[in-house]
Amino acid sequence: MPDDAPLTFAAELWRWTPPPPAKASWHFVTVTGVPADAIRARAFELRAMGGGRGFGSVRVEARVNGVPFATSVFPHSESDGYLLPVKAEVRRAAGIAAGDRVQVEIRA
Repeated sequence: MPDDAPLTFAAELWRWTPPPPAKASWHFVTVTGVPADAIRARAFELRAMGGGRGFGSVRVEARVNGVPFATSVFPHSESDGYLLPVKAEVRRAAGIAAGDRVQVEIRA
């Protein structure tokens, strides 16, 4: 995937809370279909060049509802895609919450 070609899609923001005694929860967007395939191809390229990351993660530049941030996406076996974590400061700036459908742009 060329660095200047963003992957764009809409998806639901969802919240995952681990069982107690954990006190934190995390918010994600699930990346599936063509965007996930493009990220998977990029991960393969990086591994082939000796630059792969742990757990199959891929560094990305993302925008959620227009708010930019840097993070990594992580393989998600349940969806055969990737998880894009969306931290609190991004959610606040975008005015979004779990259950909202959001516009996502990713560059890997």
